Amino acid sequence: MKPSCFTSLLLTLLLAAPLVTACGKTVGEAIDDTTITTRVKTAMLNDPSVGGLRIDVDTFKGVVTLSGRVKSQAEKEQAMLLARRVSGVAEVKDALQVLPEGQPPGVAKGQNQ
Repeated sequence: MKPSCFTSLLLTLLLAAPLVTACGKTVGEAIDDTTITTRVKTAMLNDPSVGGLRIDVDTFKGVVTLSGRVKSQAEKEQAMLLARRVSGVAEVKDALQVLPEGQPPGVAKGQNQ
């Protein structure tokens, strides 16, 4: 039995549908974002002035969001600079918290208990 053009088109559409992920990115965009995330994280892990293990990196369509805890404003600025230097990064969003060593995690800088 020969498939008709309509059947072939329908099959193609059904097979192509998974190429767009649930968050609205194509497979290519997801791979690009994963590559950017990996490069940013690698840059942070290779820089001794940045605690790369304490910083989370998320990328969506080239926009990198950094979150987590850093020990100083200088560390925060260096993390942001490293992320901006990575090829493919369109923008860097800052969600980092500055928490000096010895300060309880529930108390942000500048707050009193």
